Parts: sequence; C-alpha cells; structure tokens
Amino acid sequence: MVTLETWDLVLIFGFFSITLSIGLFVSKSSGKSSTEYFLSGRSMPWWLLGISMVATTFSTDTPNLVTDIVRTNGVSGNWVWWAFLLTGLLTVFVYARLWRKSNVNTDLEFYELRYGGRPARFLRGFRALYLGIVFNVITMSAVTLAAIKIGSIMLGLEPWQTVISAGLITVIFSAVGGFKGVVYTDFILFFVAMGGAIGAAYYLINIPEVGGLDALLSHEVVHEKLNILPDTTDTETLITLFIIPLAVQWWSSWYPGSEPGGGGYIAQRMLSAKNEKHAIGATFFFNIMHYALRPWPWILVALASLVVFPDLESLKQAFPIVAEDKLGHDLAYSAMLTKLPTGLLGLVLASLVAAYMSTISTQLNWGSSYIVYDFYKARVNPNASERRLVDMGRISTVGLMILSAVLALLLQNALQLFEILLVFGAGTGLIFILRWFWWRINAWSEIAAMLASGLITITLKLTPIGTYLFGTDSGVLSPWMEYPFVVLSTSLIWLGVTFMTQPESSETLIGFCNKINPGGPGWRKVMKAMTQNTKVHLENKQKWSVPDGIYAMIAGCFMIYALMLSTGYWIYGQYWRATIFTLIALLAMFLLIKLWKRVEDDIL
Repeated sequence: MVTLETWDLVLIFGFFSITLSIGLFVSKSSGKSSTEYFLSGRSMPWWLLGISMVATTFSTDTPNLVTDIVRTNGVSGNWVWWAFLLTGLLTVFVYARLWRKSNVNTDLEFYELRYGGRPARFLRGFRALYLGIVFNVITMSAVTLAAIKIGSIMLGLEPWQTVISAGLITVIFSAVGGFKGVVYTDFILFFVAMGGAIGAAYYLINIPEVGGLDALLSHEVVHEKLNILPDTTDTETLITLFIIPLAVQWWSSWYPGSEPGGGGYIAQRMLSAKNEKHAIGATFFFNIMHYALRPWPWILVALASLVVFPDLESLKQAFPIVAEDKLGHDLAYSAMLTKLPTGLLGLVLASLVAAYMSTISTQLNWGSSYIVYDFYKARVNPNASERRLVDMGRISTVGLMILSAVLALLLQNALQLFEILLVFGAGTGLIFILRWFWWRINAWSEIAAMLASGLITITLKLTPIGTYLFGTDSGVLSPWMEYPFVVLSTSLIWLGVTFMTQPESSETLIGFCNKINPGGPGWRKVMKAMTQNTKVHLENKQKWSVPDGIYAMIAGCFMIYALMLSTGYWIYGQYWRATIFTLIALLAMFLLIKLWKRVEDDIL
C-alpha cells in the first residue's frame, strides 16, 4: 500500500474536477435530442474521434490483461489480440464508409435496414438487451475488477470502496454529458493515460531491483519471455497464440472494439463522424496507436514485474491484504506501481482513473443507446419524445453502472474473462463481414449463428462433453482445436439455416442496395432484377470500392505490424532487425498513400 502525498492528491482531484466540469458544461447541448445525446449531432472530426477510440480501449483492465499475458505466455502471447488488426483495418478501408452511409443511429438499427419482418425486429430487440446489458455489463465488470485490484494493492481499499469512488463520478458525467461529454473528456484522458503509462514504464525499469533496461533484458527469467514472434519449435503454442488468431480468430469472433465488419462503440464513433472520410480517418488513426505504439509501456512493466515478483507466491507475500480469489498474474501491474515516487504516483493513478473513466463512460453511453433506440423506442414506445429518450438514456446509464459494479465483485481475473468472451462469439464474425456483400444472408442466419455459438460454447465449457473432447490429459482432440471447432460448427449451422429459409423480400434487398450500394458479385442477382424492373430506380451508381479497400488493408497491416515489431526491436537494442522492419513500414506507408488516393476517388 502506498501513501498519497499532497501533490498526488492535487493531481487526482484536479483531474476529477476537470472531467466533471466538462460533463456539466456540455449537458445542456447533449440533452437537446437523442441524436445529440448519443451521436453528438453527427458532427465530430476524425482526429477527435480517433483519440476517443484510443482512450476508450485503454481501460484499467488492459495493462492488467497484457501483464497477465506476458507473464504467462511471454510477449508473443499478445498475438491473441494483435491479430485483430486485420479486423480493424478491414473496418477502416471497407466498412467505415458503409456504416457512415447507412446513417443509422446504432449498428443494431442496421438489422431493419438489411433484413425485414418479424425476424429482423426480434434480432434487433434481442441483441439490444444481450449486447447492451448482458455483454456490456460483463465487459464493464472486467474493467471495474481491474480498478478493484489497483485500489486494493495501491491504496488498501476494500472492493466496495473502490467501486463507489471510481464509479460515482464516471456515471455522473456520463449520464449528464452524453456522447459529447464522453468524447471531449476522452481527449484529455488520452494524454493523461499515455503520459502515466510511459512515465511508469521509464521509472520502473530503472528501479534498483530491476537495474535498467540492459539488466532487465538480460535477466534469466525475462529473457525467455522476450520473443515478439512465437517460438516455431513449440508447435502447440505456435498454433494457439499465432496461427489460429491470424488464420481464424480475427474474422470469426465478435469482440468489443474489434468486431468483424465494424460495430459496437467503434460503429458509434463512425456514425457520429462528419462524413465518410472522417469516419475512415478516425478508425485508421485508432488502429495505428492501438497496435503499433501503445502496448510497449505495459509490456516493459510486465517484464520488470517478473524480476520483482517472479511468481504468484511472491505477490501473495508482498500483498497479504489481497483476497485469495482476486490473486492472479494480472495483479503484478498494480504491484509494480506501488514503487512509484510522489508526483509520478499521482500522475499514474490519475492515468489509471482516466483509463477507467474513458472506457466505462463509452460503454455506458453505447449500451444505453441500444436500450433506448433498439429496445425502448423500437419495441416499447415508438412515439416517445426526444426529451423522453434522453431521460431514458440517463436512467439506463445509471442502471448499467450498478449491474456492472455488482458483477465485478464476483470476478477473479481479466484473462479468464477475455478467453470466455472470445470463444462465446466464435463463428459469428463471418456473417458480420458477409452480410454487406451477399444478398442471400437473412435474419435467420444471424439468429442461428448467435444461438449456436452460445450453446456450443456453454456445452464445451460447462459439461463433460467439453472435457471428453478437449481435456488436457485425455481429450479426443487437442486443446488448441476448441476454438476452430466452435467456429466450424457455428458456420455450418448458420449456412445450413440460410439455405433452408427464405431470402429477404425484394423490397428489402432493393432498399438496401439503393441506400448503401454495396456492389460486388454477391449482389449481382439483385442488381440484375432491379435493372429488369422498369419501376425500380437505382439511385447509387458508384464504383465498387471493396477491391481497393482490401489492397489498402493489406498495405496498412504490413505498415502497422512492421511499426510494432520495429518499436520492440529498437527497445530490445536489436538494431539490425529494427532497421529492417522500419524500412518495411516506410515502404508499406508509401504504397498505402498511393492506394489511399484510389480509396478517396471511390468515395467521391
């Protein structure tokens, strides 16, 4: 436990005051209408939205998760989430334009644009409750769990004390400020959070117990964890942590912030952009920061923690106040922060508070938008006034905060929850990618995928069938096959349901084509029918932009992965490798600039 000095308290309470003031300042304009409250009037510039996305995904549980991964599987273990860059850049160069063009209020409203009838209404309403409440509450509880561990180790707080103190201010400015308050505060939260993370990493690798960067990298416990790329001689680890994420996971799994085809709070920011170009610019900036640069301060602290706290027993002895059910490797990040000096300690605590508030405020506003637009207005009160919708948004914001706080008190570690959420959405991602470009997919396809993925995951996790198939000692199949098994089973089920059910009506499909102009061979049959029908007028005749978008995506992946690898190798002092990957990044950037001009021409 640490003792906060005057400067620490000034920094922390000053930060609280600023964020509250912003929320109160924009509350009047945010309360004018539901569009202002949830999308800020669709007037946001790319740079502000991009920074907001980065700040949102920098939550209190993210450093804990990265620390858990590094201590358990080494630096290369991060490929389990680095693989989602492919999803992110597909969203940037293909789906951002489509989402902004749809002009819906939430990504769930898309269901009644793309599909029709009672199945579409059911799907929209069900996912509003499932994602807006169940999934959203689970995600927020993981963030709050991280805050509980930080408060317990650094300040000696009881879990309930952390929940109340961390959540109260967040829920106040989120409820009154709406989306505009969230984005404006994110701008400040981003710089505070990054400053704290970098400052903590620099100081902690130079404490006497670690002895500086050279001593850290040469330490026998750390050295075996340094590989950025997985060890090719360890087949099971290579498949689990590298091949499956890059070959299957990125396109097949729905996960908050990395949804195939875009969605969630990323879609909310794209929908609030000024236009399609600003939506693309925001998501591209986010992906560069999220994957290439931001993880390294956390990785360095995680590696340093292996020197100071080499195992769980050392953490337990150092922090006996921590409850047994909250003890895990993710605790090591908070444990290292207790060694920070006055001033820097206050900045880092403020940065962690910033990370917490940014993520929770976004999740609250995003989840509330589902409840208000996709359930309350769509199913309960279609004629609700704008004032009523804003009031419901504020009420649901408070309710979501309470539910997530209660669940956080029951959880144990961040990695455990990450793995459950990852598998739970396995197999659904392909639909979210293809539904824009294949006319045959219908509402029943998505319903079948959602139910199949959930039921198969529950069966494997909670019944003897899972142990029989994938048990570590005597399973019929290798443990690494579990994820591909769920993906394959789910995909076969929803494809079968697609062809056994009727396609969407011609009216629905033609309306979608006119509004979005998805183009491509997957809509050729519908487009042919439209041209043969003299009563139908095709309003959009833009060039099909997907091929250029995919080329840009590939170039962007090379650029960002090369930046990420070169950053790591520069830190490691492996200058030859660092130079090679820096040159690859520059070459890919040059190619991307040329491709970007073609993407812009497709938009115009």
